[in-house]
Amino acid sequence: MPRALWLLVIGMAVNVTGASFLWPLNSIYIHDHLGKSMSIAGLVLMLNSGASVAGNLFGGLLFDRIGGYRSILLGIGTTVLALLGLSVWNGWPAYVIFLIIVGFGSGIVFPSMYAMAGSVWKEGGRRAFNAIYVASNLGVAIGSALGGIVAAISFQWIFIANALMYVIFLLIAVFGYKGINTLAVNKSNRIIDKKKVDSRTHLYALLILCFGYALLWVGYCQWQATIAPYTQEIGISLKQYTYLWTINGALIVLGQPLMNKLVVHLAKTIKSQIIIGTIVFAIAFYVASEAEQFSAFAVAMMIMTIGEMLVWPAVPTVADKLAPLGREGFFQGIVNSAATGGRMIGPILGGMLVDFYGMERLFIVMIVLFLLSLFTTFIYDRKLVEKQELSAHVS
Repeated sequence: MPRALWLLVIGMAVNVTGASFLWPLNSIYIHDHLGKSMSIAGLVLMLNSGASVAGNLFGGLLFDRIGGYRSILLGIGTTVLALLGLSVWNGWPAYVIFLIIVGFGSGIVFPSMYAMAGSVWKEGGRRAFNAIYVASNLGVAIGSALGGIVAAISFQWIFIANALMYVIFLLIAVFGYKGINTLAVNKSNRIIDKKKVDSRTHLYALLILCFGYALLWVGYCQWQATIAPYTQEIGISLKQYTYLWTINGALIVLGQPLMNKLVVHLAKTIKSQIIIGTIVFAIAFYVASEAEQFSAFAVAMMIMTIGEMLVWPAVPTVADKLAPLGREGFFQGIVNSAATGGRMIGPILGGMLVDFYGMERLFIVMIVLFLLSLFTTFIYDRKLVEKQELSAHVS
């Protein structure tokens, strides 16, 4: 990998490590320390996710206008200031205000990170996004593990540790990303006005694909939102449940290099990679629906992780290929917004399904959503293919 991509990978790992100190513990802090109901906690997390969606879209537009370097600095700076405020004022309602600002600031960062990754290693294709994806999951694993240890000492240290990690990320960005910005902007400015009609067709294709991508995230987040309490109800301990995420993280970090080699033989195109991954998601949820013991849930998690490893890096890769030069950031912003939107809707939809219809119906609905996602993947590039065939026929 190019040196510039390594800097982005390290930065992403530090970024997500910092975020992962806090996000798994938000509900606990709001409920246990601030004395609010779980409904209020859910509403606060929805506001945080909504702000992140806005940040993703804004960050994508910023990348295209002012470049990745300044966009990332703005996003990190906003997040650092909010986290420093949270370290001092973490009561109610200051906690909610700062958490919303954190969601917006961190949301600005992600589209630029992905867009820059695609710019610095064009010939790497999906491998550039695989690297960012693995770094992100490594950050989740480290941050979540350390967050539990730090929270056992004091929740106040969680806020300080989170802010400290973002300060480190800010230093990495200030001293490491300036040259990357010049490279990305120069590439973008060369053909920025090329074929605006194509840009609209490509945007429609990405929106169709990202609708299905959001549906996958709705299902994926059920493992935290509804499957987690369900495992407790059927006698699986909390410690065993946390092992499921240990399996998830270990498979991603250790198995992605092997997956990269298998994908070359199993999925000749990015589209077929997403299709296979979506089918694997559906299989994982079917296994989970029949599971009654920890071992069965572990198998379901391993299957789901394989699907995740296929789909999550592939969609940003498609966005990078579809984006006209000069609009890479905006297209990556759409991808990140779709993922965040799925995470925002998923817990509410899942909770309502379980409350009114039970877990069995939840699994059925999620599998149906995966099948709908499969359909959107099949059709998202139909207009593009028709356009290419027409151009070939005319020429």
